[in-house]
Amino acid sequence: MSFVRLFRIGVWVAIAVLGTYLVVSTQMTAQRQPVEASTGAARVGGPFSLVSHEGERVDNQSLAGRPYVVFFGFTHCPEICPTTLFELTDLMGELGPDADKLEVLFVTVDPERDTQDMLAGYMTSFDSRITALRGTAEETEAALNAFSAYAAKVPLEAGQYTMDHTAGVFLMRGDGSFGGVLDMHEPRETRLEKLRRLASA
Repeated sequence: MSFVRLFRIGVWVAIAVLGTYLVVSTQMTAQRQPVEASTGAARVGGPFSLVSHEGERVDNQSLAGRPYVVFFGFTHCPEICPTTLFELTDLMGELGPDADKLEVLFVTVDPERDTQDMLAGYMTSFDSRITALRGTAEETEAALNAFSAYAAKVPLEAGQYTMDHTAGVFLMRGDGSFGGVLDMHEPRETRLEKLRRLASA
């Protein structure tokens, strides 16, 4: 057999091996993609247990079967937190009876300063149907993890501090599934419609 013929056979074998590798590799990648996509999504909703500003224990089990709204913040927040709570107060007023179907929860990310008495006084400025929740540092961290939310202490001058935290308003259906986020930059009617849908879910 001539050298040229051997060379040609070798080239075709190499091409066949390379083609087989590419096909198998593509199939394996395609099989992996759904798994990676399904595990890459952030989980929203899970076990948590906190105490209300009225001293009652509230957890995901006690909320089962009832749609609820969760907002993380703190009483020393200069702008975003009170603005969001005032917006929720206005929206609940416009919802009318539908608002009674919702549990609206304000979870402090600063339990060190936000005592039960502090929260009780703070909440008098907002709709009485909004419940403030607090917990130990561990319980607060567990609640943040349950909603894939974030909070961190930011040092200020003279030993003071503020909190950096997730500012979204989480919407949870009665079956415990995630119903989306209420964005305070959305048109008012869009926010109202989201809350109406949640109340009827």
